[in-house]
This record gives sequence, structure tokens and C-alpha cells, in this order.
Amino acid sequence: MAAQMAVNSGASLWGPLKELWETVEGAVWRRQPDSVHLLDLQLKKHKPHFLSLYRNPPKSAEQREKVRKASTEGIAIQGQQGSRLLPEQLLSEAFILSDLFDIGEVAALELLLAGEHQQPYFTGLTRGLVAVLLYWDGKLCVANSLRSLIQSRHGKTFTLELSGELVALATRFTDELMSQGLTQRILTLVEEIQVTREFERLQKERGLGNEKHRKEVSDLIKECRQALADCLFSWTCQSSLTQDDTMALIGHLETVTAEADGSLDSVNMALVMALLYCLDVSFLEQGTEDREDLLQALPLLTERQYVSAVHSRLMDGQPWKLPGLQAVCRLAWALALRALSQLPQGSALVEFTEADEALAELALQGDVFLFLKEGMLGCEGFAQEEFYIRRFHSLITDFLALMPMKVKQLRNRADEDARLVHMSLQMGSEPPSSLKRDLDHLMTLIGEFYSKDPFNMELALEFWCPTESLQHTSLQGSYLGMALQRPPHKQVVLSKFVRQMGDLLPSTLCMAYLRMLKGLANGPQCAHYCFSLLKTNGAPHGEGVAGNPLSWEHFFHSLMLYHENLRRDAPNTDASQYRHPPLRGITQRELDGLTSFLNLLTTIITWSENARLALCEHPQWTPVVVMLGLLQCSVPPVLKAELLHCLSAFGKSPEIAASLWQSLEYTQILQTVRVPGQRQGAGIEVELNEIESSCEEYPLTRSFCQLISTLVESSLPANLGAGLRVPGFEPYLAFLRDSVFLPFPTRAYRRPAEKWEVADAVLEVFHKLLRDYEPQPSDFVQDVVELQGEQLAAHKPPGHGLMFHLLNDSPTLALVLSLLEEGVRQLDSYAPFPGKKQLESAVLHCLCLLDLALQKEVVFMDLLRESQASLLVSPLEQLLQGVSPQSRRADHIVNIARYMCHSSSNPEAAFQSAKILRRVARYPNIQMRLVGDFTHSAAVSDKLMAGFVECLENEEAEEGIEKGDDSDPQKKMAKIRHETQIHILNLLITSLELKAPNLSLYLLGYEVKKPVSSTNLQDPGVLGCPRSCLHAILSLLQRGSDKRSGPVITGQAPHLAELCYQVIYQLCAYSDTSGPTMRYLRTSQDFLFSHLKHLPFVLPRDEIAALSQMSWLMKTAAIELRVTSLNRQRSHTQRLVSLLLDDQPHTQHAADGESGMEEDTRSVSGFLHFDTVSKVRRKLLSVLDAINFCQDVPELLQLEFFERTQIEQVISNCEHVNEQGHTVCNVKLLHRVLVAEVNALQGLAAIGQRPLLMEEVNSILQQVVERNRVRRSLSAKRHALQSWRSLVETLLTACPIDLIPADDRQLIIRDLLLDLHDKVLSEDAAGELMPIVAGAVFTLTAQLSQSVLSEHQQGVGLDGGASSGFASIANSALHLILRKLLDFILCTGGGFQRLRAHLYGSLLYYLQIAQKPEEPDTLQSGKSMWERLTAPEDGFSKLQRENLAIIESYGTALMEVVCRDACDGHEIGRMLALAVLDRILSIDRQSQWLVYVCNSGYLRVLVESLKQDDVALQSLLTPQPPLLKPLYIYESKMALLTRVAKTCQGAVELLRCGLVSQLIECQVFDMVPDSDPHRMMRDPSGFIPSPLDRYRQILLPTLTLFQVILTSTTTHHQQGAAQVLQWLVVHADTIQSLLRCQDLSMGTLQELSLLTGIISKTALPGVLDMGGDNINSAALLEVKSHIIRFQRLCLSLLGRLAGSERERLLKQAEVVSAPGDPAERRQAMEVAMQQVCANIMEYCHTLLLQSSPQAQFSICLFGTSGSEPGGRDGRTDLSSTMLSSASSRDPGLGLVLYLLKNSAADFFRFQQSHRQSLGKLESLDQLPPEELKELCQGLVSGPGGVEKISSVQRSLLAKRRLVQLINNRAKLLALCSYVIETCLFVLWRHLEYYLLYCTPTDPKDSLLPGVGGFRSRLGDDSFGGLRGTGGRLLGQSRVSQQDIEQLQSDMAAGFNEPLQRKLLEVEGLYSQVRSRYTFIQALVRRIRGLLRQPKS
Repeated sequence: MAAQMAVNSGASLWGPLKELWETVEGAVWRRQPDSVHLLDLQLKKHKPHFLSLYRNPPKSAEQREKVRKASTEGIAIQGQQGSRLLPEQLLSEAFILSDLFDIGEVAALELLLAGEHQQPYFTGLTRGLVAVLLYWDGKLCVANSLRSLIQSRHGKTFTLELSGELVALATRFTDELMSQGLTQRILTLVEEIQVTREFERLQKERGLGNEKHRKEVSDLIKECRQALADCLFSWTCQSSLTQDDTMALIGHLETVTAEADGSLDSVNMALVMALLYCLDVSFLEQGTEDREDLLQALPLLTERQYVSAVHSRLMDGQPWKLPGLQAVCRLAWALALRALSQLPQGSALVEFTEADEALAELALQGDVFLFLKEGMLGCEGFAQEEFYIRRFHSLITDFLALMPMKVKQLRNRADEDARLVHMSLQMGSEPPSSLKRDLDHLMTLIGEFYSKDPFNMELALEFWCPTESLQHTSLQGSYLGMALQRPPHKQVVLSKFVRQMGDLLPSTLCMAYLRMLKGLANGPQCAHYCFSLLKTNGAPHGEGVAGNPLSWEHFFHSLMLYHENLRRDAPNTDASQYRHPPLRGITQRELDGLTSFLNLLTTIITWSENARLALCEHPQWTPVVVMLGLLQCSVPPVLKAELLHCLSAFGKSPEIAASLWQSLEYTQILQTVRVPGQRQGAGIEVELNEIESSCEEYPLTRSFCQLISTLVESSLPANLGAGLRVPGFEPYLAFLRDSVFLPFPTRAYRRPAEKWEVADAVLEVFHKLLRDYEPQPSDFVQDVVELQGEQLAAHKPPGHGLMFHLLNDSPTLALVLSLLEEGVRQLDSYAPFPGKKQLESAVLHCLCLLDLALQKEVVFMDLLRESQASLLVSPLEQLLQGVSPQSRRADHIVNIARYMCHSSSNPEAAFQSAKILRRVARYPNIQMRLVGDFTHSAAVSDKLMAGFVECLENEEAEEGIEKGDDSDPQKKMAKIRHETQIHILNLLITSLELKAPNLSLYLLGYEVKKPVSSTNLQDPGVLGCPRSCLHAILSLLQRGSDKRSGPVITGQAPHLAELCYQVIYQLCAYSDTSGPTMRYLRTSQDFLFSHLKHLPFVLPRDEIAALSQMSWLMKTAAIELRVTSLNRQRSHTQRLVSLLLDDQPHTQHAADGESGMEEDTRSVSGFLHFDTVSKVRRKLLSVLDAINFCQDVPELLQLEFFERTQIEQVISNCEHVNEQGHTVCNVKLLHRVLVAEVNALQGLAAIGQRPLLMEEVNSILQQVVERNRVRRSLSAKRHALQSWRSLVETLLTACPIDLIPADDRQLIIRDLLLDLHDKVLSEDAAGELMPIVAGAVFTLTAQLSQSVLSEHQQGVGLDGGASSGFASIANSALHLILRKLLDFILCTGGGFQRLRAHLYGSLLYYLQIAQKPEEPDTLQSGKSMWERLTAPEDGFSKLQRENLAIIESYGTALMEVVCRDACDGHEIGRMLALAVLDRILSIDRQSQWLVYVCNSGYLRVLVESLKQDDVALQSLLTPQPPLLKPLYIYESKMALLTRVAKTCQGAVELLRCGLVSQLIECQVFDMVPDSDPHRMMRDPSGFIPSPLDRYRQILLPTLTLFQVILTSTTTHHQQGAAQVLQWLVVHADTIQSLLRCQDLSMGTLQELSLLTGIISKTALPGVLDMGGDNINSAALLEVKSHIIRFQRLCLSLLGRLAGSERERLLKQAEVVSAPGDPAERRQAMEVAMQQVCANIMEYCHTLLLQSSPQAQFSICLFGTSGSEPGGRDGRTDLSSTMLSSASSRDPGLGLVLYLLKNSAADFFRFQQSHRQSLGKLESLDQLPPEELKELCQGLVSGPGGVEKISSVQRSLLAKRRLVQLINNRAKLLALCSYVIETCLFVLWRHLEYYLLYCTPTDPKDSLLPGVGGFRSRLGDDSFGGLRGTGGRLLGQSRVSQQDIEQLQSDMAAGFNEPLQRKLLEVEGLYSQVRSRYTFIQALVRRIRGLLRQPKS
């Protein structure tokens, strides 16, 4: 029981019924698939609602008690756990509602809860008022559902063409309802439900709110009654009622009363029509295939009882409340009986059928035709229902066809009456009052009925029987499918009726007949027949017989006579008699006759252009002239108005319009030529001011406006009035503006509606004038016209004048704005008032005027500025900011915006309002004020917000209706509503780009008075949050997103969906709104997931929109992924990532319509067949599939008349960038230009060829439209691809790495890469898409490379399975990727260099995969050489070998492309091409690429370009930070050249190309910048290096290159060395300054390590011998002097570095605050210093060896001082004292010994560190976290960087750091060991010389001649450079015996046992691994021997 009593929060009286109606509507009207099944379920569920139609659930004491306790005990609510306490207030409202509608208390409570829930949709209403609306809406849903079901039945009148299943279901269901007494129930309800009665009850209980609420409630009640009545009407249209039901219906109609104006209301109209269809047998004439079935189902034929009952009821003499209605029913029954009597089955009913005449007579006595006209035609709902009109037509035509005798009787009676009237007139007595005017009424009825044809059925054609004389086959009657077929009998009878009635017509019937003809002429074909009838009537019938008075001849002849007579009485110039015009010529009857005739004429010429031209060109009648003449005569304004109407109908033809203008001007209907001093005597202005104003009626003014409106549309001659006045339209405009428009609000009106009719008429003219006006430069130049000898200013085009008035604070603008205010005020009252339709139309014209002015003002003001005319104008958007005189507030724009609130009743005004707002909102300064105006008062703010939301959510909007299809007003409105939505969304998009606060933020529900980011978005109604445009957009997008088919809007309104997605994206992308928006979308809506799962959207009809929708959605998804990753919202990210990337089918959401049961079975089957689950395509790949890379391009124009180049030029001139940023051609503008060109052609030939020319113009326009489409399509594809790329890149780079396992990641990237390449390499792929693909390929390859490398670092498959592949991704896949990449590079051809830059980057990343990672140098001997050679190939080498094979298979084509890009083009492209070359050369063992580069001349080009780079590089050394491009290019070149130089062949080739000579000529090396201590021009970001650093970036690559060349060219060593020496000599000053450098920083040490390396290989005496022949002796001497200087500087440098300055330097390295790890910095400095020492020692070693192979002839480089350098602080350093004096001594051997000791000590230090690091590397897993963190510190930037990375990442980084450390130490050990070996050698040579061969000198003795002679042998040229200052050898003269002894003792002390042991240990530890392991031992032994031997 509790469950039954649970409250349905959706309200059982509303929610389920709404659902029912949606299902019925979906099935019957929208034809949704699978809807029949759903409908069946709903009908079963709601059958009780239909059976007990509108019966409410009863009250009960139990319910009352339950509801009463809800405030204390709570109440259960369906779908919610537990019970909920409800406030007292709510319960008391529920009891009121229960009593008000007499419904159960629980139902009332439900309604209130639903009302509370729906409140956000109803601004300004309380829940109670909303509940009232919901109650009636629920009722309406039931009635509408019932009506739709009945209409979908199969029957006799119409068909909806539904499926048989649905029709059967509806028929079965409704038959059952009918059998249960539905008719009686409906009739009772129609009786019971009365608006006034309901309103009284509501009023009493305060159940009515504001005007809008009242209108909505009354509309709902009226619609309920109407829908119920329509149910019966629809039933009788299709099937018959039973006897009882028919009797009940007749019984109801007996009591019906009429409205105040005598007409029926629409509900009773439906019931009357239902009865008329009950009594209808005319459908049997149609002869359809199911005629027999219908005959069987017709109770009139099958049930005699039925006929009898109806007959007796209608023959009953009892009068009804409406006798006219009784007469109609009797007539219908009489006609039914007459029709039955003509059927074979009718013979059984003869007793009834004989009474037909009597019945008809009774009907006529009841004035049946009068009631039909006034009571039924007068009903406002009549014209809106097609089947009312059809039944009415059959009623009239059946009467004329089936009862000809009755018609004849009527005619006879009419003739009789006419005679009586005539007699009484002649006798002067009153005509008898008892005259029946049935024929008059019948004709008037026919005229009235057929004059309206809302459905364009042209039923009146049945009255016209085409005669043989009509040749127009196109105009033949509707029954004439074949030319010679006889028309049906009925048509013959009817046409005879029309003709006979016109014969000898009495004058009393004349007007009625004319009215009938006017009705029957309504329609293009009917008008033609009527024209012909009047034409043939005028032809004389035989001799002496005058023509029929009803003919053209007669009419026009009469008109001419009137004109003749009245012209004689033409008034004089005094206008006094205008007030009392003497109607001498025209009586009232004549006036009526003329009016009727003019009406008929107007109708005919409106419809038929042939008639228009034929009448106008008739030489005798000249109707236009006669009418204009009559207008000048003294006739009543009414007649003048009709004449003007008629003229405007003539003016529809442009041919007539042109002459009509001239005639108007000539006749001066409006006086445009004023004679100075003369009073204005005539013309329409006088009529308006004098006559119409006093009569308070303005027919003439309205007609004149209509005439001008028509003529303006047809043609507007520029020279109007030329010769008599200044030509132009100006006088007419001035009259309309100053005499009609501006005074219209202040004039008096007898008929209130006429006020708005006048406004509407004149505003229509303004609208047309402004619409057709295009501002031209000539409009702003003041032309002069000569008139009668005077120079007068020429008039401007009328549009110009209107623009001027609208762009100034003029009365015109003020009136337009006040009209808008008045309009919105009236509409806000929601009450009907006279002239409402015209007011709405006038308001619409005002809005259009403002919109056009805003649209044209930019061009207008630009031209005005350029012309420098003296006009003053203000922009309209600023004028709209002005203060309104009525409200004293600046609320013009708010008034315009308020029209958005009336979009349901007035969609066009809302559309224009949205357009204006969108134009105004472009200006940021206005946006701020608008937000203030809109939010000024809460009531206005809420109202406006609700208006915008209503427009956006309108369900009647429809997209995709073709522009031309405006025939159906409903479709037109649907299109306008859709356009309004588009404008609002565009307004939001434009405004969002402007700074806050802006309109978008207000409309979308963000804070505008606080910071935007503080907004807290909620669902509508939560925390008082109103329903905003954001909610509307989301509800549009979410509709259907939970179903399998996806969001409905994407297919139904693709463009709208695209803009909605764009708004969402902009909100997510804009920093201030991003946070609140994404939070709301994620939590409340689950928006992105629910939409992304439906990707890709495929719309075959609108590919462009589908792509754009996906683009915005993907861009938004990319932002979401990035944000959730940053915020560590892991589950959100994971969900989206798996949605986009999984290739397993998802089973988490069952599609709609699937029950849980099916899901269970599916999961079971999945469990049983887990291996067979087929993979699905990854979402990202299927989105890529949806982007079609092919683009069909339109063919070239094939032109015969126009010149192609000129046409192309014109097309490009018409191009502009549209709102979406696409460059498109303005087709309208192009059309204007081309048509003007065609029109400008002169001569007969041109006229003859005009159709062909126009055809060609058409083909050009079609071509341009196609081009525009292609551009838009390409742009959409680019956008979609770009968004796809950003989504992919975000997925792979921004999301946490561990979300996608490494093996999956590689497979995903493989799939993406292969698919991308397949698409882009297809033959017809569009080139425009390639750059984006290349960018994506680059990112993907980079990610692939990174993924594979990190997999290796983690130790997975290092040499793992050469079989399966290199990593998780198989080798075959990698090869495929490489091939596609190379294909892509080649397919780009010569162009697309920037694009190839991406591809080169990708190639580099790809080749990096096969690069072996850095391995630790363990210093173990490891494998022997043989083992290494025969070892199996590892994965890296195998992959590298296969890669190379693939690259080489592409041959020279690929080489050519890469080399060409390396030499020329865009800088980045060149750098990457150089890098690719470098990489390929490094793996190319066969040197094929090297050979190509050398032989094809590319290498020479590169080498020669170095000289050109010199100037650019010099500019880089200026203090201002310049562009660094040249530096990067230079570095890339040098890197490549260095790579080339690494092979002997390459180095030789470089030398041959003159590399060194190019570098010798470069002056940049001499431009060493000052090292600025203050760092003046330092780039704050640290990105741009200082000038000194830039210099090093130039110098170091050169030095490296030289070193590589010197190393490679072993065989040609001397040649290379000589060239490099030459470079050293040319730049000697720079080199020497570098060697002398005092401030030894890291950079300086790097320079020195390279420089000393080069000097050690080149500054040698032996090098000079190479160039001996061709260098003259002076140059040779100079070179030698340079060499000796280099040597000295090197030795002094060694003194500094090996001395105690070394300690200071290392300390300094740790202190200097620089980026990176101080420890790392220290290591780098250690390596550099060791390298410099090693290089200098190598130099000494080489010099010693080159001077002589034996010690006794060797030169001495070091002195005999054996003492080590002094104090540790470096101040008493030997080397520093030595440098201070110019003639300093050479460094002593003590320095070498000191270096030896230090190196030995360093060796052990480094060796221990190396061993420790190795140990850590082997036990990496066991290292404590602190140590890991410490190791990572140097590799992670930013504070707290180490904390953020994962543990896996941390151990990878630690491993990398340890390998760096180990290899650094290994390098240092190698250097130390080398330094030790060279030191020992130098020491040994010197000691050997000093202790064995040197002859000491006594200080007193002079030089020994013997020794001198001995030395002179060695002092030949080759070593001349090494002599001392006095021509002696180094240190020769200063060696005394004491020195030698001191040396020996110092050395013996220094070279002691511990040192020797250390040295031997070094050899044991290190050198033994190499093969020189006895070298140190031997040297130590020799030195020890030398030191031990006694000195003789």
C-alpha cells in the first residue's frame, strides 16, 4: 500500500501524459523508427485516461490524512530513498489545488512538486501557478494524443501515409474507445469546460498570475476544447458515427449559440463540420479503389433506421437556438438525400429521398446562405482547416449541380423581386420589406468563400469550363489531364451557372454577381478564365444587339464617360469645395458598382500578368490614363483608394510601372512641382490634411503608400520628373516621411486599427527603399542640375536620405524607436487589440530598418569620410544608447531585446531583434553598457534571460529548409526560428571574445558583478540559479545523447549543433570561465563522455558541419584531458582515455530499449567466448576515418563570351573573409557585377545573345558557389584534423604516462601512424591537409621513440628476441612506418619544404630508436677482439642495418631531396635536413650517401656557404640580442661537416673542397667580444646567450672540426696539419689571447682543451716541411716565430693548470651559481683541465720526438729546476712568477714531476669513485630513496621537481645519472693514465739529457766552442724556431753543474718509492687492460736508474 501511495514527483496528471504525447507525436508526426512498439506500450498504460476522459482521481479522507502528515512524518517519493518532510505552506497549497480542480490530494501535491521542479522554465511564476499550467497541459496532451490517433485512422477523406501496423493499432484502439461512449463524453466536456467559468474559479483561489500566465492558461483551456471537438471532426472525416452518437451530436448543435458578431466559435464550428461530414456522400464520386468498402461502411446506405432517425430529427419543426444552423444541417441532409437517390442502393430509401426538395425549401426559408457566410465563413478558425474548406466547397457545388431547379427558382424569384423594386423606385415608394435575397446571398457567399484560398487549392476552377477558343494548354482546368477529354458533368453545370447568371442580370444583383466573379477569379488560372469571360461578353452577338453589360468593353466605356463628365466639373484652384465635394456624377449605387468592378479588375490583374498587359495596352480603353484622370477629379476618397489599389496591381509589371511613374508625375497626384506664391490646390497631400483628417479615415493615404510600395519594388526611375523639377524620388519620400509617417501618431482615427495600418503601409515603403540601397561614392558628391536657367542641387537616392535620418538624432529615428517601445508594451499586455497584426508588421519594419542601417552604416560612413562632405552622422549603435523621452532611461536596446520574449507569437520580430543585438554587440565599449542596462532591474533581467532561452530552446525551429521554399508559412517560421537561434549563438561567440563583463557572460549565467572565475554554475532552480542560455545549449546538445543514435541535434540541425559545441569550447578555453564551466560539465552533466562516445558524427548531407562539430568537441576534450591530468583527477582522465583509445568493445551502457536481462545474457556469452571477442576500431581512428582527405575540385570554367582571366580577376575582387575566417566569394556581389556587365552591352547582337550570356553568368555563379563550398570543406577538414591532432597530442603528452601501458602505447601510435600515412599518401589526398598530418606524424614518432627508449631503459627486451622484434612493437611495424615516412617525404616533391621539416624531425626521432643507449664503461677487459667480431648481432645493430637497407632502397631520389633541403630554403628545414644527413651518414657503413654528397657537389656548396655565413655570424656578436637563426644553421652545418670528416675519405674530400681556406677567410674568429662582468645586455629569460657564449658557439665547432680532420687524415696528415696551422697563424692574435686568458672559466677551458689539441698536432716543425717549396723564407720565418710563441704559451698554461691554480679553479666551479648541478660542473671542469694537460704533454712528447729520436740530440723544453710549484694558495706559484716577466725562464722539470704526482693521486680518487658508482648501478633496486632523489636532482628542473615524478621514472633517471658518472670517471682515468705516461716519458728524456749528455758550464766561462759547434749541428732550419733569445737552445746557457746536482737530488726526493709504487699500481689497475702494460714500468725503471747513478 505504501508503494502505491508513494508520490510521483513527475505528477501523474502531467509527466506521464506529456510522455504519452511525445510518443504519439514521435510515431504519427515525426515518423520515428521503432515508435509503434513504444506507442503500443504507452496506449496500454494510459487506456484508463482515454476511457474516463478528463476524469480526475477522486479525493479521499485517507489521502487527505496522508498529505496532512507529510510535514511531520514525511512522505515517500518515487525514486527517492526514505521519506521526505514537506513544508506546511506546500501542503496548504495542495489542499487549495485539490479543491480547485476537484482532484485527489496526492495528485494535487504531485502537481505542486512538479511545478516546483519546472519553475525555472517559467520565469516569475510561483509553483502554484506553474501547477495550474501543468494541470491543463496534461489535459491537452491527452486530447492531442487522442486527436492524432483518430487522424491516423484509415478512412474516406484523407491519409497520413503511415505504416499499416501503426494505422491498425490506432484504428483498433480508437474503435474500442468509441464503443465505450467517447462521443457522448466529448460533447459533455465541450459543454462543461468554459474559459470564463474556469477563470472565475481560478480567480477566486488566486490561481492566475501575470498577463502572460492568464493568456497561457486561457490558451490551454481553449486548445483542450478545440482538440476534443477536433477529435469528433477527424473521426467523421474518416468514419461514420453510430446512430446514437449522431443524434447526440445533432442534439448538442440544437443548443449552440453564436458569438457577438453572429459567427460560430471554432469549437462549435468543428462540431458542425463533424455533422456535415456525417451527412456527406460526395466522396463516393471520387471512384477510389476502396469505394465498395466505403459503401459498405456507410450507415446512410446500410442502416435504414439511421436514415429514418436523422430524417425525422431534421424534419422536426422544433426551432433550434440558431435557425441558420438548423437550415445548414437541413440543406446538407437534403443534398445527401438527393445524392443517395441517384445511387442504385438509394431506391430503398425512396420515402426519405422524396423529401429533399421540401428540406431544401425549409433551408432556404432559414436564410441558409446568409448563415453560411456570416455564421461559418466569419468564424476565425474556418480558413485554417483544409477539410472545412473542401466540405464547404462540396456543399455549395452540390447544391448548384444537384438542385438545378432550385437554382432556377431562385433566379426567377430574384428577377421578380427586381421588377418590384424597380416599380417601387419609379413610384417613389419604399420597396417591400418581405423580399427574399437568397440568390444575392448565394452569390455573395460564393464570392466571399472563394476569395480566400489559404491552401492554394484553386477549388474555384470547377466553375470554369474551358472553351475551345482557349489555346493555353497550361491554363486548362484541373480536370483536363488530356486535351480533348470532356469535362465532368458537374463542371459543365457550374460553368453554365456562372454564364447564365450574367445573362440579362437585373441591376439589383449586379454587385453580388461582380463579387461572385471576384471570388471565382481568385487564382492564376481562374483569373485568366474570368478575363476571357468578360472579354467574350463584350463581343457583339449578331447585328444590332449590344454587348453584355458585364464586359470589359462596358466597364471601361463607363469609366471613360465618368471621367469625361467629372473632368468638366474639375475644381478651380481654391480648395474650399474639397470639403463638400459635389457628387453630381456618381450616386451611392454607382459608387458601389464601380467599387465592385474595380475590386474584380484588381483581382484579375493581380493574378494574371497576361490580363494586366492586354488591358493596359488596349488602345481604346487606356485604363491607367483614365484612372489617373479620375483621381484628379472630385470623387470620394473611397473610390480614389480603390483606383489606387487597382493601379498598384497594374504596377506589378515592371513594363507598366516605368510608364506609371511618369504618368503619376505628369498628373501630379502628389504635387511635386510647386509654383512659388501659389496656394497648393490639389493632390493627395491636400486630401490627407483636409478631407481624410477631418473624416478620421485614411483609405486614400494607405492606398497611395501601397501604390508607391509596389512601384518602388518594380522599378524606380532615376530621372523621375526631369525637366519640370529636380529629378528624383525626393518629393515622394518627403511626403511619406513628413506628412504621413511623422504625424501618424498624433492624428485622430475613427477605427483604432487604422492607425497601425497607416504606419505599416508607410514603413513598408521605407523598408523597401533602404533594403535596395547600396551606398556609392557618387552619393556623397553634391551634383548640380540646371533647371530653367537655375543651378539647383540634385537629389540623392531615397535610401541615402533614409540612412541620413537614421544616423542622426532625427524625428524619424525617434519615432521608429518610440514605435518599438509602444509595440513591446502592447505585446507585453498579451491582450488582443484592434490592429494588432498591423502593429506587429509595423514593428517588424522598424526592426528591419534598424538592422539595415546597422548593416550599411560602415560602408556609408567610410564613403562619407573619404568624400569629405559636410554631412554629420553618428553611428546608430551610439544613437541607440540615447535616452528614451517616454521612460527617461537609455533603454532602446533593452526594448529591442524584449522582442526576444515574444518569439513564440512573433518569431520574425525576435529574429530581427537577435540580428540587431548581434550587430550592436560587435563593439566592446557598448557591451559593458548593455550588461548594465540588461541587469539594471532584476525583473527585466530575468525576463530577457527567459526570452533568450525560449528562443534557443524552441522546438519548432527547423534547419535545412531550402531558401526558396517559403510557400508553406509553417516551414518559413521554422526556418526563421532556426536563424534566430543561429544569431543568438553567434552573438554569444562574438561577445565571449571581448573583455568581461560582456553579454555572453550574463546570458550564459556567469557572474558579471564579481570576478567571472568565482561563478558557481548549478542546474536551473538549484540555489535560485535561473535557467540560462548555457542550460539551453546543453539541453539542446544532450537531447538523445543517452540513446544509441547519439545527440539528435547533430543530424537535425547540424549548423546549430556546431555553434553550440563552439560556445562550449570557448567557455572551456577562456581562462576565466574555464574552471566553473568544466567543473559543471564534468559533475552535473557528464557532458564530454556522453558526447565523445558517439563520435564520429557522420552526416552524408552535411559533411562540413559534422566535421566542425567534431572539431570543437575534440578541442574541448583536449582541454579536459589536460586539466584533469594537471589536477590529478585520475579517474576522469582514465575514463576519457580508455573511451578514445580502447580497441575492446565497451559494454558499460546498455542502449535504450534494452533491458537488463539482455545485458546479462550478453555478459555470459562474453565470458564463455572470451577469446573470440572481436576488436573494435579505436575511437580516435574512426574519427580519423570520418575525415575524408580527398577533395573534389571544381573544373575550370568553360567560357564562350567572357574572358577567363578577367572573370577570375572579378571573382578575386569579390572575395572577402567571412565570420568563420574562410575566404569566400560574395556571390550576390558577383551576380550584380556580371549582370551590370551584361546590361551595359549595346546593339542588337547583344540583345539577341542575352539569354546565352545570362546562361553563362549562371554557370559562372554556380562554379563560384562550388568553389566556396570546396574552400569551406577544406577549411572544415583542416580544422577537424587540427583538433584531432591536438587531442592525440594531449593524450600522448599531457596525460599521465602510466595511464596507457607502454606496449599499448606503442601499438596505438603504430595504428595512428599507419592510418595517417595511408590517408595522406592516397593519390587524391588534398595537399592543404598535409602540413597538419606532418605535424601529427612528428609528435607521434617522437612519442614512439620515447616510448621504445623508456622501455629499453626499464630493461625490457634489451637484446630481447630478435625474432619478435625490437620492443613491444614489432620490427616489421617499425619498417612499415619508416617506408611510409620516406614515401611521404618523397611525395611532397619540390614544394612543401616547411612540411618536410616536420617529416625530417620524425625521421630523426625514428632513427633514434635504433641508437644504442649509453652504456657504462666498466674498464674490464671483457671480450677479446675476436669474440666481439663473432658475437651475434644485437637488436639495435640489426634494426639499424635494416633501417639503412630501407633508406638505401630509395636510391638517389631521397638523397637528392634531403641534400637540396640541406643547402637551401627555410632555416628550420635546412637544420633538420642537415641533421638527417648527419644521422644517415653516421650509420651508413658503405658510405653510399657520403659518395653521393661528395660527387653531386652538395658538399662543396655547403663548404662554400661558410664564407657567406661569415657576415651574418659577425652580426651575432653585437651586444643587442639578434636573430639567432644564422648561428643554428652554422652549428648544424659544422656538425654535418664534422660527421663527414670522421672518415678519412670525407676528411680528404673536405680539404679538397677548400674547407680550411674558407674558414681562414672568415673574420668572425677575430671578433672576440669582451666578457662583460655586469652582463648589461643579458636576456632575462636566459634563452639568448651572452655575446661571449655566442662567440664560443661559433669557435668551438670549428676547433672540433679541425681536430676531427687532423685525427682522420693520418696518411695525409701533414697536408691537413699544414692547412690548419695556416688558420692558426692567420688568427694567431686571437689564439694567443685565448691561450693567455687570465679568467679560466668553464667555457675558456673548453676552448683551451680543443685549441691545445689542435696545436699539439699542427704547431710542429715537421709540418712546415710540407709547404717548404712554395712558401718564401720570410713567411716561413713568421710561421716559425708563431710556432715558438704557441709553444711557450702552452708551457706556461701547463704551469698554471698543473700548478696550484688547479685547486682554485675546481673550488670556483663548485661556487659559481649556474644552472645545473655544481657537482656536474666540477666534473666537466676536471675533464677539461685533464684534457688540456694531456694535450700539452702530448705536444711536449711530440716535440721531443720530432726534434730527435735520441735524447742526446733532443731539445730541452723544461729547465733544470726540480722544485715543485709552491704554496697551495697559488700566490708563490712558479708559473705565475714566470709569467710576470717577459724574459722569464722556462718551466722546470719540477712542474712535470708535480703533474705526475697529482695525476697519480687523481687516478686513485677517480678510480674509487668509478668503482662506487658501478656498485650503485648494479644494486640500483636496493638504493635508499634519499640517494635516488639526490641522483635525480641534476636531471630534473624546477623546485620540487623530483617529488612530482613517479618512482619508475626516478629509478630511470638515477640509472642515467650513474651511467654519466661512470663514463665521466672512465674518461678521467684514461686522461690521467695518459698524462702519467707522457710525463714519465718527458721526465726520462730530460733527465737523460741533463744527467748524461749535458755539459755544465761554469758561470765565469764563456760559451764553450766545442759545445757550440755540437749544438750548431742541430740548429738547422727545421728547429730554428725553437732557439732561445740569443740563438741558443732553450735553457742551454744557464745549466751549471750545481743546477744539475740540485736537479738530481730534487728529483730523487720527489720521485720516491711511494710514488713509484703508485705508478706501478696504476699500470696494474688500468693499463694492463690495455696492451701497453710494461711502458710505465720500463720508464720508472730507467728514471730510477738515472737518478741513482753517481754524477761523474
